[in-house]
Parts: sequence; structure tokens; C-alpha cells
Amino acid sequence: MKASYRWIRELVPGLDASPEEIGRRLTHAGIEVEAITEFGEGTKTLVVAEVLSFEPHPSRAKLKLVTINRGGAEQKIVCGAPNVPEPGGLVAFAPLGAHLPAVNMTLTPREIGGVVSEGMLCSERELGLSAVASKEEDAGILILPKGLAAPGTPLREAMPEVHDYILHLGLTPNRPDALGHIGLAREIAALFNLPWKRPTPRAPARFAEGEAVSRHVSVRIDDTERCPRYGAGLVLDVTIGPSPTWLRYRLESLGVRSISNVVDVTNLVLLEYGQPMHAFDLSDVRGGQIIVRRAAPGEPLKTLDGEDRKLDADDLVIADAEGPTALAGIMGGADSEIHSSTTRVLLECAYFAPRGVRRTARRHGMHTESSHRFERGVDHGSLEDALAYATTLLTELAGGAAAREPILAGSKIPPREPVRLRAARMNALLGVEVPLPEATDILARLGFEIRATHGEGEAAYADVVPPSHRPDIAGEADLVEEIVRVRGLGTVPTVLPALRPQPPRHAFDLALRVRGAAVAVGLSEAITYGFVSPEEIEALGLPPAPFRLLNPLTQDRSVMRTSLLPGLLEAVRRARRHGVQDARLFTVGARFLADPAQAPLADEAPSFAAVLAGYRRSPLQKPVEVDVYDAKGVALEIVERVTHEEATVAHQPEASRAPYLHPRAAGNILVKGRVVGAFGVLHPDVVDKLDLGGPAVLVELDLRALAEVGAARPQYRPIPTLPAATRDIALTVRDEVEAGAVAAAIREAGGELCESVEVFDVFRGGSIPAGHRSLAFHVVYRDPRAATDPDKARTLTDEEVDRRNKAVFETVHARFGATLRA
Repeated sequence: MKASYRWIRELVPGLDASPEEIGRRLTHAGIEVEAITEFGEGTKTLVVAEVLSFEPHPSRAKLKLVTINRGGAEQKIVCGAPNVPEPGGLVAFAPLGAHLPAVNMTLTPREIGGVVSEGMLCSERELGLSAVASKEEDAGILILPKGLAAPGTPLREAMPEVHDYILHLGLTPNRPDALGHIGLAREIAALFNLPWKRPTPRAPARFAEGEAVSRHVSVRIDDTERCPRYGAGLVLDVTIGPSPTWLRYRLESLGVRSISNVVDVTNLVLLEYGQPMHAFDLSDVRGGQIIVRRAAPGEPLKTLDGEDRKLDADDLVIADAEGPTALAGIMGGADSEIHSSTTRVLLECAYFAPRGVRRTARRHGMHTESSHRFERGVDHGSLEDALAYATTLLTELAGGAAAREPILAGSKIPPREPVRLRAARMNALLGVEVPLPEATDILARLGFEIRATHGEGEAAYADVVPPSHRPDIAGEADLVEEIVRVRGLGTVPTVLPALRPQPPRHAFDLALRVRGAAVAVGLSEAITYGFVSPEEIEALGLPPAPFRLLNPLTQDRSVMRTSLLPGLLEAVRRARRHGVQDARLFTVGARFLADPAQAPLADEAPSFAAVLAGYRRSPLQKPVEVDVYDAKGVALEIVERVTHEEATVAHQPEASRAPYLHPRAAGNILVKGRVVGAFGVLHPDVVDKLDLGGPAVLVELDLRALAEVGAARPQYRPIPTLPAATRDIALTVRDEVEAGAVAAAIREAGGELCESVEVFDVFRGGSIPAGHRSLAFHVVYRDPRAATDPDKARTLTDEEVDRRNKAVFETVHARFGATLRA
């Protein structure tokens, strides 16, 4: 949005602030002024000159020697313009030293064909007064109106409209009132605490006697929801021609190309009131009817930009008796535009609902000055004034006669309900005391209606009615915001907030540690959705999710997850469909569980889950499909890295086993006897339901349980300087004997000399009896003083290690019936 400093000063007569000061105050009040540029900067040193005579250049056929009176002195200028006026005509003369920024030129004496020219007769393009982009489009030098001023008069003094400062505003969508100069004038008057009155349109210069708009055209609104109000005015006997210089330069300074007096008037009203308008040639309105309706599917319309468009049933159009003539609120049709032969102008001034205009504009890929304003919400309260102002201007600038009694179809939009402004609430929000009379005075200056005030002090309150030009005002906090931005954000004291102790964020810190441990053991993190489909929850055999989204993105994302597995398993399924068989994925996030103590909110349980699928690949060995022991190893390693405590596994009881785990390949993970997670093989039925294309193993951890277990402080142990004695023992045991229990028994029997026990092989078949398996353990023996008191430590002898190893076998044989594998 561009705003004219000169125009604003005309609308706020008492304003004497500089453009920079206005820009600063607007920016501090929430209307950002991104830049200030100077329109007509090159006119600074120009003067009015009178043409005395001109003659052909002696050596250049296309040039003239023009003799001018520049005010008390005559001067000859070389000029190549085709439109040098006859003697007595006035032109704009740039003397030596003048700088013309628009063409980046500083005038110096120039010899042209043997004649020295000291100065220049300038065009609008060279002065930066026109949107003409190139020299080829330039129509010639600027011809000033006869009798404008005496020769030698500074051009800016003779024609003030050739110079202005333009404020470039970065408006947010909630401020449609600032899309017109009247709205900006109201805002600036409030900021500078100046009296301001909304302009009242003058009566038309001439009326067409006995003529009413309804005699020439009728208006019918078929869709009052999308167009609750439609105004139509009529001006007869107009003469299409160029606009006067004040109007042309006002539009050109704001980036709007001057077209004709009629079109320029509609653009001027748009820039002044923020109210888009459209001018129809009444002769092209077929059947003398204006109908506001929805388009028929596929109905054609050629718009003013020359595009042939196929309309949608959701598009609102302005139609005549035979078909659409404009896209409502966006752009007029090519068949009803103003022509040089137009004599009767029908003016449209309406209010269109923002949502409908926004949908149509996006559907057709259109963004116009009109749609930009209607999408944000124009001031429906200014409709009648804007229509009257445009009618008056046409009678003055196009010589027309206005038809009496304009048509105002539909009904006025009722005033909004008052919003209560409480002094206590306002002061609490701002942190500073603002007297209620001061607050209501600010709101009144912004155009709000103060219906009533009651009480005194902190108990005082006022009922405030938001104006029609501020559709963004909805509640009490909005009123407080208006007050403080006009009063000045600098009036709000800066107070550092109190730093209150916060409970330790164990869950957050723990999640970071778990992530680090998972990455360290070779897993990759997958970012998954917090919402999943009910079918995925059902496929896992879990109860229905207790929390369903009211407005889901898709049906596949309609409930909040009670398990992290759906997202991970979906990632595995996608990977396998793209030919990637091996997956090592994990995710950390919340599960949304029902908890009566927190109802209606969810219990967001922080959790970890991992999925391993595909093959375990080792150098020089054939790939082996991952199994439950891979899941167990990952689970134990992550837990021990996070807690620095020894983790153990135990068989999952059937009553507590997750329904998606295989009953013969699932276990719990324990730390200090507390269950902190589970692992196992995904049940084949779930694999089929989710179409995973192969088996997978899972790990799940409850981060709350891990946090409650805590993390032991790591203890430093020096590297042993004495060698260890190792023994491998392969034991045949029944299938129901747990490997963990056997390892614990070995450690117990090994006593203080047993440093570590690790299972490294499981074997079935061959000479192993049915219902049995072979467990191979690697046992390390070392003097325990090697780590605590190296000076007293000694190297163990084979005899004492063998005795301990024999005691180990006797213990496991007695306890589990284990036998040595041959």
C-alpha cells in the first residue's frame, strides 16, 4: 500500500509533522512504514517558462531551436519534442545544474549540431511524474495549462501536485481500514491527538432533471449472503477525456496509471475510501438489469485483462439480462468497460463477503486492488458516501449530470454488539494504570462509539461499539491493544519477569540421552505424526484411541496415537515398497492416553520405540534375519547407557504381554527390579494386517519409568594392568530355562573372581536333544583388586580358575540340570 503525504495533510488540516515523523508514529502504532520515497523529486529546480518562438535547427532536421522566456530573460533551447506549443504556451524548464533522478541526469551545457543548449524542456517521464517506462513511449514535453503562472515561477509553487512524499506501508491483513487514505487520516489524527472529521461528499454539480437510476436499470440480489448490499449510481451525458493534472499526478504518484476521467474517478475513490468501485457503460448493460448471482458451472466470461475464463458454481458474478459482466469484487468484464464513446456511466459500489471473494480470486489465480481489499473486509458503512463522492466527481470532471435517487439494494448491515472494556482488566493486561476516560477518548478518536461508562476507579467500565471499518475488533483484549498502541508502547514499563524455580525437566533431558544412545547403537530417528488412523490402532490389537480429532487432515490422521508403533511400521512398509529391506528406526514422542485425573485432557506419556527389520549383516558371514536377540541387545544397551545401571530381562507374563508381540518371543526390560520397557517379535497376524512384507522386531521404553529409576553416577575404573583368564562354557539346558537366569547363576558361582559373563551363541539341533538348546557363555576371571588396588593384585593361576569354573558347572547343573555340550 502506498500513501500520499500531501493527501493525508489535506484530510488532516492541522497536521504539520514531517513524512519521517508520520512514518515513525505509524510504525510504532503497528502500521509499518517500510520506506518513504519522493515523487517528482526532479521538479525541485524547475521553473515555468513561456515559449516565445521556435525555428528549425540549422543542421538537425528533427530538432528545433525554441526561444523561451524563463522569467526576465530569454534563452534558446535545443528541443526534439514533437509537441512544442505555439508561442504563448507554457512549459517546464530545467536550468543548468538541475538533477533529474528519473533519468539519472544532471544538466550541463551541451553542443548539439553546433548549437550550445543550456537547459532542457522536460517531459513527465524525465521528471518522474508518469508511469511511462521508456523514451519511445514518451509523448513529448510537459505542456502546462495556459495562464498557470508567470514565467520564472518555480514549478512546485505553480503546480503543487507535481511534488509529494510517498509512504510505503507494510500492512497486516487485519487492518483493511488503512487501505484507504481516509482510514489513514483517521489513524494519524488519533496518533497526533488532532481533531478530525470524516469528509462529507459534496452535492453533484448538475442533476439530470426528472431522471432516476431506477428508470434506466434495475438491481436484483439473488445471493444476499455473499452480497448483502449493492449500490448503483448513474451519470448521464458524460464526456470521456483525460483527467486534470491534480488527479493524474495523484494516481501516478501512488503507482496507478491514469486512463480516463471516468476510470480515474473510480480509482481515486478506491484509494481514498478503500472502497473498490466499477464503472459500466450503461449501453452495454443488456436488458437494463443488474443481477448479483452465482455463476452457472462452466459459464464463460472475458475479463478486463483479456482472459477468457470458465466460471465455477461458487463464483459470484454481476450479470445483466443475458449473462455475466463482472467477477464480483475482483474484475469487470471486457464487454462492459468504458469506451471513448461512452455517454452514460453506471457506477457500482457494493459490499461483498470476504471469504467468497478470496475463494474466487484464488481459484482463478487473480489478485487485484479490488480483491485485495474485499478479501480483508471493506467498510460497508462508507458505501453510500463513496458512491455519492464518485457521482459528484463525474459531474465535475466529465461534465455529466447525475440521476437522482441512486439504487441501494439489499439491507444495511446491522451495527455490532458492544464490547465491555473494564478498567481493572485493561490495567492488568498492560501492567500500567490508564484512566478509563483517557482510554475511551483514544477509542473515540479511532471511530469507536462509546455507548456508556459506569463506575469509578478499578471498578469502572465502558461499553464500546467497534466501528464498521474495524472488522478485526472482536473482544476486550483488542480494545486494550488499540489503546496502548495509540498511547504508545513506550508508556508500558519494562519489568523483568520473576524467575520462579521450575521442576527439573527430567523427561526432556532423558529423551535427549535416549536419542543419543539409540543413534550410538546404529539406529536412525524417524519423525512420525502424533495422529494416526483408527485402523492402525485396531491392527495392533489395542483398544480404540480415546481422543479423536474434530477436524482431521485426512481420515488416516483422525485419532491421537496410543502407541508410537504405527508411524514406525508405516515407515518400514514404505521403505520395503521402495526396495529397502533393512530398517533400523526409532522415534521418541508422546502417547496420548486417557486418565480420569486429567480429563478432559490427555495423559501425554513420553515414550521410545524402535523397529528392526531385514537382516543382520556381518563381514565374511551370510546375512541372518534379525530376531528377538537383536531387539534384546538393542534394548539392554540403550537402557544401560542411559541409566548406567545393569539391565536384565524377564519373560513377559501373558496377562501383561502386548497383543502385537509374538507370545514365544517377548520379554520385559528391568532395572532395579522395575519394568521400564519391553521387546519382542511382531506378531505375524499384525505383519499381515499392516502389509509389512516381512517380520520385524520391536523395542519400547517408558521414559517416565526410566526417569523414576534414575541414572547412576558413572564410576571411574582404571584399565586393568593384569591379564584376565577366560573360559568358554557351552551348556545344554531345557528350552524353558532362561539364558539370563543361567548367566546370573554363573556370575554367582564365579564369586569375586568372575568379572563378566556374556552369552555368545545359541544352538539347536544336531546332537542337542529335542526341547533343549545349547547356550555358550564367555566367562572372564580376574583378581578384583586389579581395578581398585593394582599394587596388591596378582595374576590368577590356571588351577584356581579351573576350580572356579568347575564350581560354576556344578552350580548350573544342580540348579538347571545343565550338561556340558560335547
